Amino acid sequence: MTKLVLKGRPVVDGVAEGEALVTRDTISGFGGIDNKTGEIIEVRHELRGQSFAGKVLVFPGAKGSSGWASHFQTARLNKAAPIAMIFKHTTTKMALGAVIVRAPAVTGLDKDPIEVIKTGDWVRVDGNTGVVEVTPAAERP
Repeated sequence: MTKLVLKGRPVVDGVAEGEALVTRDTISGFGGIDNKTGEIIEVRHELRGQSFAGKVLVFPGAKGSSGWASHFQTARLNKAAPIAMIFKHTTTKMALGAVIVRAPAVTGLDKDPIEVIKTGDWVRVDGNTGVVEVTPAAERP
């Protein structure tokens, strides 16, 4: 089995693993997600109609107002949040959102996560060490 190992900076501690959901688009909290289901509802978003609930969300970062974190917190309270997050661009709203979701989060990886992780890959995120292990979907049992 071919496993890709990436190293980055931890943002939120903890360890989680699951199926990846990857997007090149930033995600808006207000008007961008259904915080009851985790579904992306933004009209022009490439993941429109898909849910990040229970997935490892791999994305560039947050867009929109500072209220972004409150929408992701509501998703967490509804058990519809991602189980882990990997993002490229750290902003104050992104960091706060990651902390509020309380899911392991990593940023600043040594390879572009959006290029090397694909939707459906199995991903283990270690928010304590910043290590991300990726098993390609084709090699999953």
